[in-house]
Amino acid sequence: MNNYTIPVYKPTLGEKEKKNVMECLDSTWISSKGKFITAFEQEFAKYIGVDHAASVCNGTVALHLALVALGIGPGDEVIVPSLTYIASVNAIAYTGATPVFVDSLADTWQMDPGHVKKKITSRTKAVMAVHLYGHPCEMDTLVSICRENSIFLIEDCAEAIGSKYKGQYVGTFGDVSTFSFFGNKTITTGEGGMVVTNDQTLYDRLVHFKGQGLAKHREYWHDVIGYNYRMTNICAAIGIAQLSRVEEIIARKREIAHTYKKAFEGTPVSFHKEDRNVFHSYWMCSILVKSADERDELREVLKKAGIETRPLFYPVHTMPMYSSKYERHKTGEDLGWRGINLPSFPDLTEAEITHIINTILSYYQK
Repeated sequence: MNNYTIPVYKPTLGEKEKKNVMECLDSTWISSKGKFITAFEQEFAKYIGVDHAASVCNGTVALHLALVALGIGPGDEVIVPSLTYIASVNAIAYTGATPVFVDSLADTWQMDPGHVKKKITSRTKAVMAVHLYGHPCEMDTLVSICRENSIFLIEDCAEAIGSKYKGQYVGTFGDVSTFSFFGNKTITTGEGGMVVTNDQTLYDRLVHFKGQGLAKHREYWHDVIGYNYRMTNICAAIGIAQLSRVEEIIARKREIAHTYKKAFEGTPVSFHKEDRNVFHSYWMCSILVKSADERDELREVLKKAGIETRPLFYPVHTMPMYSSKYERHKTGEDLGWRGINLPSFPDLTEAEITHIINTILSYYQK
């Protein structure tokens, strides 16, 4: 298998996606208008159980749009986990607001609600809960904290479509929530995202800002500085086909995750577990090893065996543009230095999974 590299992730595309795209091309409605956009928004809202969904061109602008619609800007603070993908934090910086970092919980890898409480100030306008790698955050506590302090709750669900907390889909707890459909996400539109909310006024603001600030009842009249954040009809055509198979895709990803988990029981490898009361969609199948040096050595062994891996996200507070003030978030740092993301796409064959597992176990046997 050394002549073939097993990727960390690749999209699962089929005939329905091709059919929809061809229908879109034949209609000539390929930009930001067309039936697939409306259908995708409506079906997505129905799937997770919210009133409104606004499609956008990627997951990063989904976050920025959500923040803009909430009126967050210079002088405001937004609490965010340091252990996250950079887009969560950059979107806050785009508005001129200040990201305030919190640490993670060692067992779930999600933001620490206790640390969130300590970081709230008079300038705090929102908490951004990032459901890292598909495992939900502790939503009861975060919802309570935000209500008690009259601050907004934003859910970054880029990695967590289909995940549930106490039987309720993530994305339905916050004032506003965002999703990503990049090529490596559980379902994809190539590039794309969605912003969802149950608040009609907030939804109207999302639509207003994402469409160049175009006034609702006057043609070519713009009454705010808006953005061109719209999804194309072609992307939506792919998205609605993907959405029709989302449960099938997640079921297969959970099956792969459970195979990994069982194989690594009783070994030095610790698999990202599913906490009680949650449904983990396993966007990524992630493991922890003993040290950063061991992580790098094992990744090199896997690479030579034709297996692609990725490190866990590096804590954002350690990156140059966000490290002017010295901070320590020990759990996030520990996880970030020791973690590996393994191949987890639904089309992984049993032979490929066995090869990955055996390569890792052989490393420890030696």
